[in-house]
Amino acid sequence: MWVYYHLIATVFAGTQMAEIIEGPQWEARNWSIDAGEGSIHDDATASSLGFRGGTVAGDVHMNQFVPVLLQVFGFRWFEQGNLSLTFRNATVDMETVQVFAEKPGAGIRQTRVWMERDDGMLVCEGTAAMGDHSTSALRVRDLRPCDPAELKVLARVTPGMSLGSYDVRVTPDRQFELFDALLISDPLDFYRTGSHWGDVIACPSTIVQQLWGIPMAGLRPHLGDVVGLFGAIEVGQVSGPMVLNRDYHLESEVICVGQSPKTEYLWFDTTAYVPGGDPVATMRMMLRFMKSSSRLYDADPA
Repeated sequence: MWVYYHLIATVFAGTQMAEIIEGPQWEARNWSIDAGEGSIHDDATASSLGFRGGTVAGDVHMNQFVPVLLQVFGFRWFEQGNLSLTFRNATVDMETVQVFAEKPGAGIRQTRVWMERDDGMLVCEGTAAMGDHSTSALRVRDLRPCDPAELKVLARVTPGMSLGSYDVRVTPDRQFELFDALLISDPLDFYRTGSHWGDVIACPSTIVQQLWGIPMAGLRPHLGDVVGLFGAIEVGQVSGPMVLNRDYHLESEVICVGQSPKTEYLWFDTTAYVPGGDPVATMRMMLRFMKSSSRLYDADPA
């Protein structure tokens, strides 16, 4: 049985006092360190783009938040909770990180959460909530679309475009493999040996891998040879949890396309439904694509 612990510190915000719940420190692992050339998780590729090395994926970090969220919201977080994060600074394999959450006051159903590296560098920040997800960090964010004529990598991607409908069976094999290899940060027995919902449930990274990875089949034909990375992710349970070894129907749609000085990006939503029934889980994601990794941004030889 895994044992969880937390430390509670008191901090001052102006004249108000807020309790901060601290999770344990973990050495986050780059699950895709052997992905090879062309992946942001590959040391050589990431270094060529200005990163310190192959990056740890954001969904890996999301697993580390769950025990702290259970301290805040209880086990119903798996049924109606969400976690909404923007990634600020990339980490590399084996760097030590720690999760923090403000303890909300009585009756408050949303709170601020964040992760720091052991030297204080902010890794990600956002909100976690129970019930209503409409005011989460990513749901209220200004998505900032741009003039479509300015886009090169995502020139063929438009808001409202479907990334497809998929009927899938979410199997436990990959989650069990990661659990057994001690690669899931702050793991719960629910992810391996069953839960009081009757079966093994999906950890956040498994939800992301399904609700991001499968709809990518609808995006890849519109992309060239370009390196992508997660900019922000929200996972939410609507009538959860997502139970493994079950069938689900996925619907995915682009909601915004834009750019920054170094990247082009798209936002998209995916929802997992019980076949013919109600939504179980949702994901909102911002995918960034490095301009410097695309031949479309090569200097004009003239």
